[in-house]
Amino acid sequence: MKKVFFSTKYFLKHSDMFLFSMCCICAIFGIVVINSATQSYGNPQRYVAIQVIALILGIIAYIILTVIDSEIIANQWIYLCIFNVVILFLLIPFGVEGGTGNRSWFRFFGVGLQPTEVIKITFIIILAKQTSYLKEYKNLNSPWSVAQLVLHFIVLFALIELISSDLGSDLIIMFIFIIILFIAGISWLWIALGIGILAAFVPIAWNYFLKDYQKNRILAPYDSSIDPTGDSYMWQANQSKMALASGKLTGVGLGNGPQSQSEALAGKHTDFIFAVIGEELGMIACVIVIILLVAIIIRCCVVGIHSGSNFDLFLCFGVAATIAFQTFINIGMCMGITPVIGVTLPFFSYGGSSMVTLFAAMGLVSGVKYRPKPARFRIKTYN
Repeated sequence: MKKVFFSTKYFLKHSDMFLFSMCCICAIFGIVVINSATQSYGNPQRYVAIQVIALILGIIAYIILTVIDSEIIANQWIYLCIFNVVILFLLIPFGVEGGTGNRSWFRFFGVGLQPTEVIKITFIIILAKQTSYLKEYKNLNSPWSVAQLVLHFIVLFALIELISSDLGSDLIIMFIFIIILFIAGISWLWIALGIGILAAFVPIAWNYFLKDYQKNRILAPYDSSIDPTGDSYMWQANQSKMALASGKLTGVGLGNGPQSQSEALAGKHTDFIFAVIGEELGMIACVIVIILLVAIIIRCCVVGIHSGSNFDLFLCFGVAATIAFQTFINIGMCMGITPVIGVTLPFFSYGGSSMVTLFAAMGLVSGVKYRPKPARFRIKTYN
């Protein structure tokens, strides 16, 4: 009993309890709003129960990944790569659509699991490992090093798009890749070359890889001719804007939102939960949500900067990039200024797999603080 007490005391002292508290506040806030948003559904208690269970599992994942050295996990990068490929290919025979045209879900007894949520985390770990090794033991800016990094990204990006057509997850993977390489100090020459190649590749991807509905989703917010009546691709965004506007400063009250309590706002407990917050709790609540998420992003960056290790630095910034990109895109979707591409609001949106993996990612960041490493560089096993 004494050992358990001291272990708990040590954990509370050395783990990142500020980060943990911010994540829990967001998750509980989200559960309250999910409960309100799902009242018009047949069994609203089911959504709350699943989210609470996911929160509990997420907390467990947070604790485990705080205690386990993330470099031990990163040293198994080969198996992580195999895992990413295998779980994506399993979507071919067993994957189902999530209501958005993306074959990106597994369904077990009515509960969905989105493998790309897990892949975001494994990708961050592998890329942080790969980049730190190349920076410390090779020449990060050599053609061979850059080719390895780009190949890793392209293969995963292509597999996600070809197998599941999950454009939202692909864009998150791309943003993580860009941020980690930028923080690692990739040469501006390579950045310029990458921009040039991307500019040349975009027309090819647009014409040969993206489906028509994906193209229309991307263009609809900026080209009114795509959906002139607002009844198709812009329907969700338009209903979301109506909900945000009707909430004004303090909202109409939980359970009282005209849009939130009807079927007019599709995905109100997932992709458009920010609109529910705006309508029922008002602009003040929306600002609080943004402040909470920005605090989490900044905290991840601060932990990385003080880590004393390239691997830990890249790991923390990769996690921060995930939260930042999802927050920007999701809120932009709700405001009608970014395409509706199925990106959820971190910690707030309904989704068990998202909740668990987000807390797992925060556990990786907390683990960096849990094990202070002054100027320690021992990334030696990547070949």
